[in-house]
Amino acid sequence: MPFRSHQKIQVLHVDDDPSITDLTGTFLEREDDRFAVQTATSADEGLENINDRPPDCVVSDYNMPGTDGIEFLQAVREEYPDLPFILFTGKGSEAVASDAIAAGVTDYLQKGSGTERYELLANRIRNAVRTRREAERADRQEQLMRLTEFNGDTGGFELDTESNTVVLT
Repeated sequence: MPFRSHQKIQVLHVDDDPSITDLTGTFLEREDDRFAVQTATSADEGLENINDRPPDCVVSDYNMPGTDGIEFLQAVREEYPDLPFILFTGKGSEAVASDAIAAGVTDYLQKGSGTERYELLANRIRNAVRTRREAERADRQEQLMRLTEFNGDTGGFELDTESNTVVLT
């Protein structure tokens, strides 16, 4: 499906601090009216939400009790290897960023004060979702081309009405 300007973008934001998920969700929905933000306060709750209805993008904190953001990312990647996943963390470091990249994170962004951090997050979500949707569309087009080529090679027949014979081509 093409990335249309009116197409909704379902975002799941996972953070153990509900005030952060509320603030982030409010800002994202104000920044872009295509965003519909669902929240979860633990990785387990996030996985339940993803399994019930996969979002277009996951935004997750790193430092959460029980399952941290990297472990959550790894669990998501097992079932949804291409789902955009942005690690949006207040406790960032080169080690965390390196682990996130090794685990297949789509993007890594540190939280900060000011609206520019949320504007940047919104932009990264849009870019990640657009990239995934365009890749899915390209894959579908390739499949259709293969099917068309396959059907084109199956041959056909022609009926010669004068001789009442069928000629296979």
